[in-house]
Amino acid sequence: MKLVSTLGLAAVLGTLAAPAFAQEGDPAAGQRVFNQCRACHIVDADRPSRPTGPNLYGVIGREIASREDYAQRPGYSDAYLAKKEEGFVWTKENLRAYLADPRGYIPGNRMAFAGLRSDEQINDVIAYIEQESQ
Repeated sequence: MKLVSTLGLAAVLGTLAAPAFAQEGDPAAGQRVFNQCRACHIVDADRPSRPTGPNLYGVIGREIASREDYAQRPGYSDAYLAKKEEGFVWTKENLRAYLADPRGYIPGNRMAFAGLRSDEQINDVIAYIEQESQ
């Protein structure tokens, strides 16, 4: 009887852990989603930003518009600079909202990308960026 109770508890805990993983995202799936971003962005500690977008290495927890190598060419939009003056930091929550609707979340920015389609894609790409930033 004790074995049956233990197995039942393990099954319940297993189902509780699954949604948490889904919320955190899958880095391997995020790498595939990030292919949509690669034309403008990279996630690499050893490489400078691309001319079309800043390097996203370490973006989680970083102040907006703070990559010096991108600030020089072509530079951040006034929308990002205004957010910097407010002390805006790229948290996971901010990234989720931004990736869902970049122009709606920070109006006036120059990013041409319309946003990711699903929460799953957003969580996956954030998990990928976080993994690559370690």
